Amino acid sequence: MIARGIVAPLNLVMLTRERIEEVLDEAVKRGRMTRDDAQDLLRSLVERGRKQTNDVLSDLDQLLGRGRNELGDVQRRGSRGAGRARKQAGEATSSVRSRVREAGDVALAQADRVRRTAGVGQSFPILGYDDLTAAQVQGRLDSLTPAELRKVRDYERRNANRKSVLDAIEGRLAAA
Repeated sequence: MIARGIVAPLNLVMLTRERIEEVLDEAVKRGRMTRDDAQDLLRSLVERGRKQTNDVLSDLDQLLGRGRNELGDVQRRGSRGAGRARKQAGEATSSVRSRVREAGDVALAQADRVRRTAGVGQSFPILGYDDLTAAQVQGRLDSLTPAELRKVRDYERRNANRKSVLDAIEGRLAAA
């Protein structure tokens, strides 16, 4: 990425001070330049190289800074949008679940009543009892006879033994 995006367009070449000194020492040995000229040339090349390196690093810092700022902006916008979407999805899901659960409870309670009235199916008064919450069980107690209430009470005591369900059953039995 750096080679294609920065080095190639700027036609940058990286040489170490040691390599430049080797080339200049070779030129002095062959008599192509004097030692003083070689030292002046070396000093000039190193100075220019440092300046160019500093310029490139400065440009990179600016580019990276802009990129970090833009990335931060995108992340903040994305996080806010994702948060809103999660909240809306959660609210919608919760609302739908609640309505489906309520509709299902009403339908099952009615099916239980019809089943008991017709004398069809299992003998336990509440269909799917073990899968119901305490609130769902309590909502189905109104349609039960005292004998069915006692049957549910005995089963509840042997199994889940939920105080709220047992209290509701005892209250219905006392009122009957």
